[in-house]
Amino acid sequence: MSTYITSGSVSDMKYSLRHLTRYSYPQPVANSYNLACVTPRQLPYQQVLQTRLEVLPLPSEMQQRSDYFGNTQHFIHLQSPHQQLSVTADSIVTVQPRHNVLKIQDAVSLNQLQSHMATQHDPATLQAKLCLHASQLIPLLPQAKALITPLLSEGQNVLQLAQALNDFIFNEFQYDPEFSTVVTPLTDVISHRRGVCQDFAQLAISCLRCVGIPARYVSGYLETRPPEGQPRLVGADASHAWFAVFDPTLGWIDFDPTNNLLADEQHLTVAFGRDYADVVPLKGLLQGNGEHTLTVAVDVAPLAD
Repeated sequence: MSTYITSGSVSDMKYSLRHLTRYSYPQPVANSYNLACVTPRQLPYQQVLQTRLEVLPLPSEMQQRSDYFGNTQHFIHLQSPHQQLSVTADSIVTVQPRHNVLKIQDAVSLNQLQSHMATQHDPATLQAKLCLHASQLIPLLPQAKALITPLLSEGQNVLQLAQALNDFIFNEFQYDPEFSTVVTPLTDVISHRRGVCQDFAQLAISCLRCVGIPARYVSGYLETRPPEGQPRLVGADASHAWFAVFDPTLGWIDFDPTNNLLADEQHLTVAFGRDYADVVPLKGLLQGNGEHTLTVAVDVAPLAD
């Protein structure tokens, strides 16, 4: 997963996206059942102009569906023996600025949010309630509550608290791609004060949920820029992760604790859910010994209009 600080702009951005996932097996496997979540979302600030999913070898069956959160998922079944599975998503996406910084002052207070969550039952609030409690990978930890409690202050609204938490994680935790895996528990992230974007997003979510604020996990990409004078390395980008906070009036506002940013037109959204387990890019079951080599290559390239 990536960590790059980017600067916003005032214009729309168009991108070409490619996400390749390849599994290679030492011996043939059969009856491979997979679920892919790699197609970018249609959102008010993000339009998917075209998208295509290529699977090799050709699957015996492939079906598309939307999950509860509206993410696009593809069910892929390969019945014949194979020693490699390649899933490539190619998309062209346009992203508009969200101007989230201007919305910070307009958020509800913590008491107003908690009253809304306790009394309202509209579809948006019901979905937010799923992101209010512990989930598979995000427990409500006393250590997480201890981190956010000192950040609470009188007269503060919900988004101001989220922004303070964003800043705290960025300054107090070290980005370390060698430290964690997708199953590293949050207790280790907190005790060692290090991790990657997935860890920082899930830590922030645990902190916010501990004080009654709905927060969801967002997966996607962040446009990366090479050093001055250096060419872009195709396939060198990586998946990224951040979190979003629910406000009854403003909707979901996205924060990137890895870079201490509010997500904007250089953040491209693929999926969101309660935690990483809801949005795994490719997962599945197969008949075989389970040994494999995984290759992932992501390319995010800006396009001229």
